[in-house]
Amino acid sequence: MHYGALGPGKRLRPALVYACAGIVQGEHFDPARCDSAAAALECIHAYSLIHDDLPAMDDDDLRRGRATCHIAYDEATAILAGDALQTLAFELLLHSEAEAHLKVRLMEELAAGSGARGMVSGQAIDLAAVDHQLDLEQLEQMHRLKTGALICASARIGALLGGADEVQLGAVSRYADAIGLAFQVQDDILDVTADTATLGKTQGADAARNKPTYVSLLGLDGARQKLEGLYQEALDALDAVRGDTTLLKQLADYVAHRSH
Repeated sequence: MHYGALGPGKRLRPALVYACAGIVQGEHFDPARCDSAAAALECIHAYSLIHDDLPAMDDDDLRRGRATCHIAYDEATAILAGDALQTLAFELLLHSEAEAHLKVRLMEELAAGSGARGMVSGQAIDLAAVDHQLDLEQLEQMHRLKTGALICASARIGALLGGADEVQLGAVSRYADAIGLAFQVQDDILDVTADTATLGKTQGADAARNKPTYVSLLGLDGARQKLEGLYQEALDALDAVRGDTTLLKQLADYVAHRSH
């Protein structure tokens, strides 16, 4: 569990929790109030990566520049570590300092983003799409679920911890939806433009498995145009968010223009 959750990583989802809570709460922001939720989101993300890398799924042996969990240990240990990280996420929320009614709402958001209505559904579509051609709408739906749902849950959980109203929650959701897709488009671009050492995972893995990507559907230039459009959508969504949105703009820039 330690190996999968606390090794190198972007920590984007915890960052969104803190950033969205801070923007909504303003000068009264207490970062400690977000600690349990931020850790819970990273536990879910780490579990999903451990299981994604398993031979029955993407069968990868490199993650974040290190051996994947099932290579460093063994398959059974990796499966159990992922299971335990998933349940730990809900335990963290349950024992957080949030009010009881808010805990229930946060657990609902996390379950929706990570389960059969979110990430797991996207993973199932992704596995079924190998050697099949998806159109752009189908590809976007897959990634809104597989990658975007947990990113959106992270932003919404942060906003809720900050006391967001429905207008702010809607704006944060639109922002997160845009950067969730942007994250995947940039992943697809990097899969064909960056080397394995830079990526920290196997370069060209999607093409090798004949998986549909934004680059395979739109071409490299088209994927880059799509990426810039999503980046602008994210910035536009922040117009409806009261407070200093500088940090969320910086996170959007990082997602869209990162090199690994």
